[in-house]
Amino acid sequence: MCIVFDIVGMLSFSLPFIGEYTDVIWAPISSLILYAMFRGDIGKIGGLVSFLEEILPGLDVIPTFTLMWIYKFYLSKQKAR
Repeated sequence: MCIVFDIVGMLSFSLPFIGEYTDVIWAPISSLILYAMFRGDIGKIGGLVSFLEEILPGLDVIPTFTLMWIYKFYLSKQKAR
């Protein structure tokens, strides 16, 4: 699902000139979805990062959902060891 949501976020690049305006709609939606998927402090921080990444022009190429998934399931478990 994370990859799908990252692709949806990058779709604005396929709409020249109006694509960045769609980010105004997608930014709050993506932050709420990311928070719902990851919950807790990680979800809160991720939701804020997702919102900023989508609302600021040119940053849509950052795969925020996928990076959060990698952090939660790989990096945070390595820190616990």
